[in-house]
Amino acid sequence: MTTLCVIPARGGSKRIPRKNIKDFGGRPMIAWSIAAVKASGVFDAIVVSTDDAEIAEVAESFGAEVPFVRPAELATDFTLTIPVIHHAVTWWEANRGPVDCACCVYATAPFLQPEALIEGRDALRSHPEAEFAFSVTSYAFPIFRALKLSADGTVKMLWPENELKRSQDLPEAWHDAGQFYWGTKQAWARRQGFFSANARPVRVPRRFVQDIDTPEDWAVAEAMIETHAR
Repeated sequence: MTTLCVIPARGGSKRIPRKNIKDFGGRPMIAWSIAAVKASGVFDAIVVSTDDAEIAEVAESFGAEVPFVRPAELATDFTLTIPVIHHAVTWWEANRGPVDCACCVYATAPFLQPEALIEGRDALRSHPEAEFAFSVTSYAFPIFRALKLSADGTVKMLWPENELKRSQDLPEAWHDAGQFYWGTKQAWARRQGFFSANARPVRVPRRFVQDIDTPEDWAVAEAMIETHAR
C-alpha cells in the first residue's frame, strides 16, 4: 500500500504569474515543498499534479514524479483541492497500485517543516475515526475583537459584547495554515470539506506560516526567509 504525497501545481496563476516555479530564495518555489516532503521520509511516492509542461520539468528535476497531465477540467481558476487529490489517488490506483492514504502538500509552502508532516501522518493513523489531519496556526490577534468598516465610514465590532473584555480573557482561535492535508483514501473520495469532516489539527508555529497569494504576500515571505536563514 502506497503512502502518497500529491502536490497540486497548475500553471495558470493570475495574481503572481508562474508562482509555483518563480524563484524564491534561490530555487523554484515548488522545490521547497518537494524538499520538505523528501526530508520527512514518510512517503512512498511524490506526485506533482500539473497541466503545465514547464512545472512538470522543474518538479522532476527536484525529485518528484509527474506521471500524468492534469485534466483541463481540473485546472481552472475555480477548481477545488479535494477533486485534484482524488483524481491523483484514482490514477495511481488504476496504474500503479493500492493507496493507503494521501497527503496534499501545497507548492507554495516554503516554510513547511518535515516534522509537521510526520506529526500529521501519526495523527491520522493513531485516531481510527479521523478522516483528515492538517496544519493549523493561531491568529496573532484575538479575532473576537475584530472590527468591520461600515458604509457610512464608521467602525463597528463584529462582536460588540467583547468590547470591554481583555484580550487575554477571550478564547484563542486557529486557522488553516495552508500547508498540508493528510487524508484517508475514503475521505478524498467523498469530496467533502476538511473542516466539516472528522479532522485532527497539527499545530504549526506562526513563524513557519505565510499565505502566498498576492505580491504583498510574496514580499512578506521573502522577508521571512531572510530571517529563517540567519
